[in-house]
Amino acid sequence: MTSTPVTVAVTGAAGQIGYAALFRIAAGAMLGRDTTVNLRLVELPDAVRAAEGVVMELDDGAFPLLANTEIYDDPVRAFDGVDIALLIGAKPRTKGMERADLLSANATIFAAAGKALNAGASEDVRVLVVGNPANTNALVASAHAPDIAGDRFTALTRLDHNRAVSAMSRHAKVPVTEISRIIIWGNHSPTQYPDIFHSVVGGRAGADYAADTHWLTDDFIPTVARRGTAIIEARGASSAASAANGAIDHVDDWVHGTPDGDWTSVALPSPGVYGIEEGLVCSFPCRSVGGRWEIVEGLDINPFSRARIDASVDELRSERAAVAALGLL
Repeated sequence: MTSTPVTVAVTGAAGQIGYAALFRIAAGAMLGRDTTVNLRLVELPDAVRAAEGVVMELDDGAFPLLANTEIYDDPVRAFDGVDIALLIGAKPRTKGMERADLLSANATIFAAAGKALNAGASEDVRVLVVGNPANTNALVASAHAPDIAGDRFTALTRLDHNRAVSAMSRHAKVPVTEISRIIIWGNHSPTQYPDIFHSVVGGRAGADYAADTHWLTDDFIPTVARRGTAIIEARGASSAASAANGAIDHVDDWVHGTPDGDWTSVALPSPGVYGIEEGLVCSFPCRSVGGRWEIVEGLDINPFSRARIDASVDELRSERAAVAALGLL
């Protein structure tokens, strides 16, 4: 085991996604079974009591890798020296709430998180934003952490990536282990574009499946893009365990590297590739090399894909303009 524990902070720790993630982190699913962890549970003051119950359960799990567990209601103290921050806590969208209202409420939350990270997080901190709208929240957090490199801030589209792999597995009737090089482009929203044109499915080119345009446009793309809504309608609550799993997969690959010959989907600041302007937090195909994300460049983008990528990027520009109008960018 590592002699120096890795410090992991989780905001919204008593919520459903945080709850689902914490026990797997403590068990080594995210950083490996040879890495000890210090867990910092970050919650609002009125949720501290619930977080205390979560800590009791973590204690009762007797996890060999769990070196220490602490609860904070002050993000500045929670993020001091932190190595990995999972920013899960966010205001949920409720019935009747306009998207602009959600953007406004959460931009304020993530601006504060960015400032708190900037005050004392590790120089090489890895930040994953899960709370929605995730891409724009990551943009806001990064803007308020000028001393931390922008590429240390990412947003979760691994959940969407996993959904696309699973949907492709069901359609092609091959195991998920035989599917590679799927891409989620754009925003973590219904405008996202799950791209299979570059994928490999059971040894067959994904473009062969994409040739069935009726299935692609009327089944696969909307099924992946609107999966979150379907889950809410089925269970009466938003994705929790699958979102936690996506977050753990994201950090696992970031730390340990992506498999040879494959890539995953990560929302991170654009360096200006694929016609997506610099700085916009957008989902790209990425490999993790030496603990850093690298965008896979040079892929051919056909007109079908270009139109869908552009539509999602337009939404990201609109979200950025909305928070900029609030003075938060």
